[in-house]
Amino acid sequence: MQRNAILPPIQSSFLSCEKDTEIILNKLFVESQQYSNYLKRLLIINTPDCLDPSITRYDEIVKKYSIKDLKDKDYIRQSPRLEFNEHEDVQSYIHLSFDNFMTNRVNERFRDCMVHFDIMCHTKQWEMQGFKIRPLMIAGYIDGILNFNKLSGVGKFVFAGCQEVVLDSNLAGYTLTYEAIHFTEDDATLESLSSK
Repeated sequence: MQRNAILPPIQSSFLSCEKDTEIILNKLFVESQQYSNYLKRLLIINTPDCLDPSITRYDEIVKKYSIKDLKDKDYIRQSPRLEFNEHEDVQSYIHLSFDNFMTNRVNERFRDCMVHFDIMCHTKQWEMQGFKIRPLMIAGYIDGILNFNKLSGVGKFVFAGCQEVVLDSNLAGYTLTYEAIHFTEDDATLESLSSK
């Protein structure tokens, strides 16, 4: 048996989830700077006036948060577990998940999947200034930034639905669902396959 044999590349839509997560988070929190700051304000600052542009100290607070900070402080989660420590302030969360992988109806080499954004907020922090609702504002920014964009797959990232989720009397929100097409985690391979 040869120890240094080169293995053929694996083509799996499951392997693209890591890259897609990175693309999604960069689009939400880096590339769309002004909208990213509003999205960060909605997650980090749990006051009804969090979107008020005249309160510049909020900008100073959110600028300190990188994607890594948002993940480390659990504003962005990939694990379905919501863990609360005693005396911890309940914050707003975005849980990102991929599921319902299936063979594409047009080309069996490609995989479709559903990408979900579970947006959870403390119910006491839902209402904001005017008639704004915090989880719907978060959903609006996510949808406005991501709908019809591309991930690592060859298809578009398309809105598929939104449903209210009530976990208990304190925590509720919405689940945004998008359809995405995946094939492999390697963009160069995707491009060469699509040109054939």
